[in-house]
Amino acid sequence: MVQKAKILLVDDRPENLLALEAILSALDQTLVRASSGEEALKALLTDDFAVILLDVQMPGMDGFETAAHIKRRERTRDIPIIFLTAINHGPHHTFRGYAAGAVDYISKPFDPWVLRAKVSVFVELYMKNCQLREQAALLRLQLEGSGPGGQTKESAGLLAELSARLAAVEEQAEALSKQLDDDSADAAAVATAAHLERKLTGLRRALDALEPGTGGAPSLPAPN
Repeated sequence: MVQKAKILLVDDRPENLLALEAILSALDQTLVRASSGEEALKALLTDDFAVILLDVQMPGMDGFETAAHIKRRERTRDIPIIFLTAINHGPHHTFRGYAAGAVDYISKPFDPWVLRAKVSVFVELYMKNCQLREQAALLRLQLEGSGPGGQTKESAGLLAELSARLAAVEEQAEALSKQLDDDSADAAAVATAAHLERKLTGLRRALDALEPGTGGAPSLPAPN
């Protein structure tokens, strides 16, 4: 059974959290509520999340400050953050969101279909990353069991399968980057593509290190 991804919803208004749950329930993932920045940071201490939907306007610790804490932690700094705000203060306010580490910045009221589609992209990336990590761990055990410098037929086949799967994702990412070469591409799409590129680079580097003669099997990057 495939484990569900966790999505963190952060908003001080219960009705907003309820609306987000209604929109994202179709993704069939685990939705976790947090009614403040402090509560969100506490949840992040124990659980891994595919993506965070973070309200900007909150009493006490606002969204920007919460994001800053998230990005300072080694465990959570690579989790994609989508900012949600009911107030549009213009380009400067939006830029502050991206500077705080957001991969997207959405003004309320937002289109439920668009929000669901954006979140599903990060959930899919998270799930693929988790699958690659599990397969790499299995491959590592097989390589260790085959003795120094050895490689079983099964591990060689698994390595080839992992490489092929990753190549398919890399091809999709390359196509996305070409679409974003146009100057009209919005900042959210550019930030998303950059995040994807960083994660794929780390995965490829770790996978290449598993090849015979490279001297070891490093840990794969965190699945976010």
